[in-house]
This record gives sequence, C-alpha cells and structure tokens, in this order.
Amino acid sequence: MKRRRPRWTLNQRLEALAFLLLLMLVLLFAFVRPMTELDRILARGELVVATRIGTTTYQAWPDGPDGLEYDLATAFAESLGVSLRLVIPGRFEDILPLVGNGRVDMAAAGITVTRSRLGQVRFGPTYHQVTEQVVYRSGNPAPETLEALQEFPVKVIAGSSHVETLRGLKSQFPGIQWEELANITPTELLKQVWEGDVAVAIADSLELASMRRFYPELSAAMDLSEPHFLAWAFPRHKDQSLIGAAELFFEEYATSGRLAQTLERYFGHMEVLDYPGILTFMNRIRERLPRYESLFREAAEQFDMDWRLLAAISYQESHWNPDAVSRTGVRGLMMLTLATAGQLGIQDRTNPRESVFGGAEYFINLRDRLPMGIEDPDRTWMALAAYNVGIGHLYDARRITRSQGKDPDRWIDVMEHLPLLSQPDWYRDTRHGYARGWEPVQYVQNIRSFYDILTWFTTPELEREHESAKGRAPGSDHAPPQPLPPLEILPLGL
Repeated sequence: MKRRRPRWTLNQRLEALAFLLLLMLVLLFAFVRPMTELDRILARGELVVATRIGTTTYQAWPDGPDGLEYDLATAFAESLGVSLRLVIPGRFEDILPLVGNGRVDMAAAGITVTRSRLGQVRFGPTYHQVTEQVVYRSGNPAPETLEALQEFPVKVIAGSSHVETLRGLKSQFPGIQWEELANITPTELLKQVWEGDVAVAIADSLELASMRRFYPELSAAMDLSEPHFLAWAFPRHKDQSLIGAAELFFEEYATSGRLAQTLERYFGHMEVLDYPGILTFMNRIRERLPRYESLFREAAEQFDMDWRLLAAISYQESHWNPDAVSRTGVRGLMMLTLATAGQLGIQDRTNPRESVFGGAEYFINLRDRLPMGIEDPDRTWMALAAYNVGIGHLYDARRITRSQGKDPDRWIDVMEHLPLLSQPDWYRDTRHGYARGWEPVQYVQNIRSFYDILTWFTTPELEREHESAKGRAPGSDHAPPQPLPPLEILPLGL
C-alpha cells in the first residue's frame, strides 16, 4: 500500500516562503556591498570639484584652461574614467562648506592644511607647500617685524588660512588689525597692492612668485608662517572610498614622475628673471613689439605655432633688435647662423621678415625631428633647447639621461643632465662632444617666462586697449589684463 505525503498547511507554506525570502536577502547582502561615494561618482560619470580662479590654481584662456589644480583634477578624473565638472563659488570662504555639505565631491583649490580646517573636512595626500608672506609694493613703507606689522592696515582674503594665522598672532601682538575681503581673488588682492590701493596684504609664497612676473614691484616684507602643505579637501563622512582613490592616484602620479613634471611646468621657471630683467622686457613690449607683432603672427600662422612663443624666442635671441650680432656671428631677430640661413634659403639674416619666417621654420623642423614619444609641453621645451645648443647635443643629453635611469622624454630629467655636457668625464663619451650645457637650460626657462608674460599681456588682445583707457598704475607703463571669464564653470548659485 502506497503512503501519502503529508500535505502542508497554508501557514506552513507561508512560513517556508518567508524563510526562502529571508535566505535570499541574507545571500544578497552577503555578496552585494552597499554603493559607496566612489560608486556614485562612477555611475553618474562625473567628478564635481570646487576650485578658485588664480595663477596657481585655474585660469581659462581662449586657447584652453590651465593651472596646477586644474591639471591635477583633470588627471584624477581621467584615472577614474569620468569627466570633470568645475564649480567656482563667488567667495573663497564658500569652498570648504561646499565640500562639507556634499554639494561637491571634493575641492582642489590650493588649500593649506590647518588645524581648524581638519574639523570641517578630511584632507588627501599633500603635494606641495607654501609659506604665508607679508606683501607690499617696493618703494613703499613696509613692516620688517611682527611688532611693526601692528602699525599697518592688513588686508586678507576671508576664509583663508591667513586669517587663522593672524588670529593666532593676535594674543602676542594685540595691535595687529586686518580686514577680511570676501569677493576677491588672490590675483586681484595682489594687484591692489601693486596699484597702491592696499598697503600690506597676506599671500601665499607661490601666489606672490607667480604674480611678480607681471607685477615686478611686489615684494615680501617677511614670512608670516612656517611652510604649510597643500592638499585636496574631502567630506568628513565615514565613506572614504573617494579619498582612498585619491591616495592611490597621488601615489602613482608621484612614483611615475608626473607630479614632479607638473610642478616644474608651473613653478620651475617662475623666478628665473630678476626685477630689472622683467622691467626691461615690459618696456620692450611697449616700445619694440608693435613693430614686429604682425610679422610674428603671420609666421606663426603659417607654421602652426603660437605667435607669442615665436616672439619670446626672438626676444631671448635678439631683444627684438633686427641688427643684433653675437660674438659667434649669428645675427638678426632670430639669431640664425650662416649655415642655418643657407639651409633655409635666407639671403639676408638682418631682414626681419626673412629672419622671423626662417626662425619659425627652423624651430618647427627641430620640433618635428624629435622622437614621437615626447609629448607637449616637454616637446616644445626640448625643441627650444635644440634651437640653442643644437639637436646633436640635445640627443647626447638624452642619452646621458637614459643612462642615469631617468626619462629622456621629460624635460625635467633632461635639463638636469644637460649641464654635464660641459664636464670632460661626460662629454668625452658623447657623439658631439663639449657644450655649455647650462646655457640651454637657462635659455628655455627664460623663454618660458617671457611667454607667460606675453600671454598675460595679450590675452585677450582687446584688453590692452581697455587697460590703457582705464589708466596706468603708479610707476608702471602697463596694467596686465585679467584672463577671460571661464566659460566651462557651472556655479552653484551661491
């Protein structure tokens, strides 16, 4: 006789179903982790970063944005496989609150790590350092001690670490007084010092070094602090997936040499020109450049290069003097050798048009002859070095660089080894022998500085007439225009 299976009651079936559902949920949570902050960024395909406008952070020019923070944030976004969206509030003091309340993913704005800020945000890896300095205009009265600072009205940017530093000094020097300015950038504040509207201001050393190229009368009266580290700021919530990704990014970026390369790109040439050299260059911009600017533009357009770079090369070579002659016999605006002029079909090296077009063609030829693996801006810097010392000597320096375990495709490594070409222990084993290897290093750094100043003065071109119409600052013939408003910024309506 066949046994019947016992039939389950309705309650038993419901209990079994509930058990199965519970088991499925347990298994689901065991194998599927909650979505992290990094997951959400990857899902939306966008990294939202707060920054600020400044010569050391972010600037938007007609030919594209640049700045240390912009480059680093762009590289980080690319490493995550997402796009970058910048948010620039109207006031510097609004940046950290944006991070704290989660309206942006992080801030990359040249922010110094301070004790009070650690209560608002978390900081990622440090990547550079700055010193707070008391800034004044040369020729005007300036405080030389903290006691003397009590006699000066000080201006600082609201929300900056400078305010925190002054508050710390207040107990020891109660006479120190300052005004906190909200709707202003470091560039604008330093410009007011240069114009004489502000007697004394506090600024970071990098900002001052950057702005002295355009306002050479700016000077540091004294350091106000020990060096502070710069770092990105992140929200303080428990989820540290994004800050962890940033730590991995900086570790790889530093190990690969790209961090040092990026820092050199922006800061390596800042202080190569002295005060008289900058003033002389600015006078030449006013007195001589107008005679040849159209020529530089025409030649640069034909050879697909930036006319300001061509003009900077010419200034380094001849100070825009078409009759210039060196001790070695090179001559003209672009200081071409007789052999190079012959190769280019130039009949008269002192003819401005022939010289400029010949120099542009020669530079582009050098640039095109370099190995394809060299990327810009390193490609441009090495082509400039070759213009000065010859491409053969540049190749010798690249071989030495490689032999020392460094990267021959990076200017920061090659410029370190170029001076070795003047030492017998090194040049005896090269193909092209002795060269004054320190000269192309200085040559390139000078041209980079001249190019930066020309870019500042001529972007946008119509600003020159606008600045002239507004009048000039005391003791100067030029007031450099500000960069164009950055069009890709999407502010949050603060």
